[in-house]
Amino acid sequence: MRQNKPVIEKFTGLISGRINSGIIEITFFFTLIFFFLFSPFLNAQNKPVVNKSDFFPFSVWYSGGKARATMLSEVTPASREEWKKDIQQIKSLGFNSVKTWVEWSHCEPRKGQYNFENLRMVFELAQEAGLKVIIQVYGESAPDWVGKEYPDGLFEAMNGDKVHPQVAPGYCIDHEGVRLSFLKFYEETSKIAVSFPNFYGWDLWSEPHIVQWGEPGWIPNPQYCFCPNTQARFREWLKQKYSTLEELNKSWYRNFERWEEVSAPRFGTILTYSDFLDWKAFIYQKLAEDLKLRYDAVRKYDKTHIVTAHASPVSLFGSPYGGESGDDFLMADQVDYYGLSQYPKHNLPGDWRPWSFMAQGDFSYSANKKNGGYYIGEFQAGFGTVGLNIGDPITPKDHQIWTWSSLATGAKGIFTYAYYPMSSGYESGGYGLINLDGTLTERAVELGKVAKFVDANKDVFAASRPVKAQVALVYNPLSQMVGGHRRTTTQDGHINSLIGYYRFLTDQNIAVEFIHRRDVESGDLSQYKLIIIPYALMITQKMADGIKNYVEKGGNAFSEARLAWNDNRGFTDGVIPGLGLSKVFGVRETKVQSLKNVYIKVEDNSHPSLSGFQKGDTLTGSQFAESVEILDPTKAKVLARLADGTPCLVTSDYGKGHTMFAGTFLAMTNSRGSQWDQSTQRITVQDSSYRNTNKFLLGLAEWAKIESPFTMLQPGNEANPLIIRLHEYPGGYLLFVLNHGKTTEKVTIRLKVMEPGSYELAEMLGNRKLSSLTKCKCWNLLPVKLAKKVQRSGILNVQENRKKYGSSRD
Repeated sequence: MRQNKPVIEKFTGLISGRINSGIIEITFFFTLIFFFLFSPFLNAQNKPVVNKSDFFPFSVWYSGGKARATMLSEVTPASREEWKKDIQQIKSLGFNSVKTWVEWSHCEPRKGQYNFENLRMVFELAQEAGLKVIIQVYGESAPDWVGKEYPDGLFEAMNGDKVHPQVAPGYCIDHEGVRLSFLKFYEETSKIAVSFPNFYGWDLWSEPHIVQWGEPGWIPNPQYCFCPNTQARFREWLKQKYSTLEELNKSWYRNFERWEEVSAPRFGTILTYSDFLDWKAFIYQKLAEDLKLRYDAVRKYDKTHIVTAHASPVSLFGSPYGGESGDDFLMADQVDYYGLSQYPKHNLPGDWRPWSFMAQGDFSYSANKKNGGYYIGEFQAGFGTVGLNIGDPITPKDHQIWTWSSLATGAKGIFTYAYYPMSSGYESGGYGLINLDGTLTERAVELGKVAKFVDANKDVFAASRPVKAQVALVYNPLSQMVGGHRRTTTQDGHINSLIGYYRFLTDQNIAVEFIHRRDVESGDLSQYKLIIIPYALMITQKMADGIKNYVEKGGNAFSEARLAWNDNRGFTDGVIPGLGLSKVFGVRETKVQSLKNVYIKVEDNSHPSLSGFQKGDTLTGSQFAESVEILDPTKAKVLARLADGTPCLVTSDYGKGHTMFAGTFLAMTNSRGSQWDQSTQRITVQDSSYRNTNKFLLGLAEWAKIESPFTMLQPGNEANPLIIRLHEYPGGYLLFVLNHGKTTEKVTIRLKVMEPGSYELAEMLGNRKLSSLTKCKCWNLLPVKLAKKVQRSGILNVQENRKKYGSSRD
């Protein structure tokens, strides 16, 4: 853990080499750095069972000509030479692949008549240039013949209005005829792809939603799909869940006599909202199953290549009340890598928020942890436009820090969107790496250099993984649904709470992972010393049992107000915390108030979480002020009380583990930034009560005995904290130091290594030796000092001397 407050932000450096046990101390000035540290004692990570797993695709989107996605250019006699020039230039810039696309309406304008001329030509020209090809499939842009053949295949909103597509958003694939034709297009594309030796992989679905790129503005907050085909699929889903109509009626408080009468709820009532919960759970699962349909379709002919898809936004920022953004954890189960779109300067001034960039990357990695990483399906190439909105300019320095930050969060592929700016549509003129007339930009040249560097080190970047975090934040979308249609709030406490904890802990360089409710229900949680369960108003009985088992075996769990208030049917328990968790946390709710600000006074500062406090100091929470009583004074202790003297913060022992319960939401109103807001470049939280809350969160880490493989000391500018990330791979470690700020800072990092050895420090980007070798004994320090400033981008290389250079003295 950090020994002081973080204070740097714009540097990324790399260290590579063999390292043994001990501590390395590195002191340097920088604006952007990340490090590689190699050890012979780390086990190799599992890789997807697909080909070319040692390849790191760093691509640009290009489909031939200047047509914007999802459109395709008309092939003319001049196309081959024009496209060849573009592709050769992409190669010469330093990119190792192109991401091209196919679109259903263009490629099958008449049923059964396929036109893959564009795709074939891109493959051929890319092969000549030595580039691999990744295919983005746009099946949502449907040809007109589909609607003529299947007029009952239209999407239907909850008010009964049907969406007649204008190519987009296509037709509902729950219609059997539409689905078979839709999947046939994926199969036919797969036939073409596998015939080319430079084919690398797939992106099967860009930014999945039930309805994509179609906005019927006359329907307020449209939800989909209420067509007869989706409702029939929903009924089959319900039959699997409830088995009998009697059980469904009991849950929904209805009187259906036949399954055919059952349909999704279109509005809320004063009664149960179990129907709403089932409908939303079905939609999330439907999106995942629809992705699996695409996966199975291309796998009919392609058994070996990488298969991916990507979201926007990641479901951390999604809501069941919005456009059905889905659940990234469910989606990641269906493909080799699931990913996201990253548009840090999307279309408005001030859009660049480094904390959001990092949160999306970390969340994507967490969802893909078993896949070993995630893909950035769309990586912003140039300034953005949406209608009359124009975003901030994109600079080469932006691309550098975005790339290093992506690698630091576990990205295994970067696909720059797009080569040419958008030639039409509401994004016209935006998002291009080069100019629309074909001339190069400085950022194209510089990003190409970055791509070339990543490709040269692909064996390292493709194999590295973030070290296992000891702190987990529980992602539980059920808590977003309390109240059903009538949730009576405009903010999403689940999102804001997760972000609040995430931002503060990562500001302190405490590694965290997001884990899904399913992981708590059935996963192995032994790697985590602390599990934080924020805004846990609705959980399942299995999740409650998972928490109990984790604590009973020796884990530490921290939860907030009204834990398990509702189960996953929307039913409240007789005791809160519910579902048996009152015994685990040692408390029972006695009363609750709804307040904007909740003040809690420290009573017992002997507990490790409050050791830095004086009695009477105040913590600040929000929304609920929940009073509790202790169930067993021999196992539980009151740490802090509300203004009326009732207990609110309690710690308890259970089995071999420990729990802590706070009767409020400590991080929800703090989600815009704990100490430092990277987007505004200033300290945003000055109030002493919030500072106390932040100090308490650090105390939680002390309480759970969270250890870090490194510490950092950054004297000076508190307004510019560095972000440190550590990876491991079969050859050792990678240490990323990210400087998202605007000033160069000095930092000292102490890194624990596996055993004594001799080391050399070199700056990899400049290929310069920076220091001589030094012997290092276990737990001693290896000081490596850099006397002058390093440029914004740098890579430091530490290698074990005796392995590569022979023995050497200090």
